[in-house]
Amino acid sequence: MNLFAADIIPSGIPSVKTSTLASDALSIMEEYKVAHLAVVNNEEFLGLVAEDDLLELTDFTEPLGAIKLTIQGAAVGERSHIFDIMRTLHQNKLTVVPVVDSKNNYLGCLLIADIMNAISELLSVSNPGGIIILEMNVSDYSLTQISSIIESNDSLIIASFVQTSPNSTQMQVILKINNPDIGKIIQTFNRYEYNVVASFGEDMIDDILRDRYDLLMRYLNI
Repeated sequence: MNLFAADIIPSGIPSVKTSTLASDALSIMEEYKVAHLAVVNNEEFLGLVAEDDLLELTDFTEPLGAIKLTIQGAAVGERSHIFDIMRTLHQNKLTVVPVVDSKNNYLGCLLIADIMNAISELLSVSNPGGIIILEMNVSDYSLTQISSIIESNDSLIIASFVQTSPNSTQMQVILKINNPDIGKIIQTFNRYEYNVVASFGEDMIDDILRDRYDLLMRYLNI
């Protein structure tokens, strides 16, 4: 499972050097449909050059070394978790996320599509099944009991996601179940007085996972 940056195959987008002309960098951005490029000299990652910065220039023959990089750092380590990658992407409003090793050597960059594919794998989008959303008090949350209820109905949890709010004692638990026939599971949750706020069959799973991803991105905007 692609949980870390090193597990995700980087895109083939080239990096640029301090000697690269602004016009050439803009051409690369246009070709690959991105608004950022990694600036690398002798494998060392220096920062990101943004399309907005280049478009403000009056002379596009200037080398990138003469331009102040407004996005310093904004790279992730090869052992960074997928959620750390998402946070870096979202906080800096990036179109690519550079990956570096422990010595700050550039290893490649990840596109939003690469990250979304990893998230899809993490949430088991491609696996058949159903989704159940529970709402409860934070103090009542027990994944052990929830798992036991699902397993008693000959099913398994293949992905789960918890959503909480800083100003509320309530939480939602989103469960991806390996069984698309979730009727009996819902009945069992009701018997145990769980509040099932929503359930989704196979044809609606992509939409709800997309919504959960959007909520997660907003949550990570800290």
